[in-house]
Amino acid sequence: MRVLAVDTTTPDGSVAVVDGARVLAELAVRTSFTHSARLLSSIDFLLEALSLDVHAFDGYAVSPGPGSFTGIRIGLSTVKALAFASGKPAAAVSSLAALAFRLADGAGRWVAPVLDAKRGEVYASLVDVGAPEKTVVPEGAYAPAEFLRRIGPRRTVLFCGGGAELYRSLIEEKLGPRALFSPRPPFIAAEVGILGVRLLRQGRGATAESLEPLYYRSSQAEEKR
Repeated sequence: MRVLAVDTTTPDGSVAVVDGARVLAELAVRTSFTHSARLLSSIDFLLEALSLDVHAFDGYAVSPGPGSFTGIRIGLSTVKALAFASGKPAAAVSSLAALAFRLADGAGRWVAPVLDAKRGEVYASLVDVGAPEKTVVPEGAYAPAEFLRRIGPRRTVLFCGGGAELYRSLIEEKLGPRALFSPRPPFIAAEVGILGVRLLRQGRGATAESLEPLYYRSSQAEEKR
């Protein structure tokens, strides 16, 4: 099953083409341009490099969040349009789930994907990736100290994502040597694609109309209203 995967939940974002569990290509560009200015051109570049066209896919995968509200809307609207035009299904894969999945190595470790949620909060979860992928702390928006409190004592935790780097000093203060940090950049379109293929094969894809964002909290504009 060949899938086009899109992640625009962080300022960088990425796109990928996945065939089953095999990543054919992934493109991530660190630039000042917004997702709206570069997402379609990134997809075009990837398809041209692989000599594919938009009809070459069995479905699509997208991260509906959590992450940047604007980025989420751009990624979702793009995949919705592609899915609607092609009549193909799309799978929604949490950005936190994709971050945790990329660090699953069968070692039975605890992984904490953490993204900056702005306004002094993080989007985070804690997963026992050897369980397999058993949720220890559910996905949500947390004050950093509250999330770290929920981790509890004793276990070593591998942190990943931009929020982990942002709050690294606090994490090290609270967990000490139990806190490990992944050096891998937080580009996750490939993982979104692999997990998306699994969902589509299980019949858990969505139509273009039913794809919904995953915010975990109201936007600042909504709260002001």
